[in-house]
Amino acid sequence: MSRSEKIGDLFRDEIATIIQKKLRDPRLAKMISVNEVSVAKDLAYADVYVSSFETQSKDQKQELVLSLNGASGFIRTMLSKRHQIRSTPKLRFHYDDTFERVARLESLLAESLQK
Repeated sequence: MSRSEKIGDLFRDEIATIIQKKLRDPRLAKMISVNEVSVAKDLAYADVYVSSFETQSKDQKQELVLSLNGASGFIRTMLSKRHQIRSTPKLRFHYDDTFERVARLESLLAESLQK
């Protein structure tokens, strides 16, 4: 496992904790799951993939990502205080719809098997 992968795993857990316990934004009071953090090799950026069971529409997903990107500076500051990494990467949040696509594929499969 590379250094950036180890940092990504560490950040995934830390970012989830920060979102749950430190953010006071009511738009982010939803059940948010941090699925993956992909850190660039030079530690300049970290792409954070999140999902939520409470967001249904495309607008809600977009609002969630915009809110998290708005709070990224605060989350980055909290990460830097928790860990002694020389450079804390800039965070970019993205909505991860993998689970929704898997559920849709499973329902299509089940549907085709019943025919």
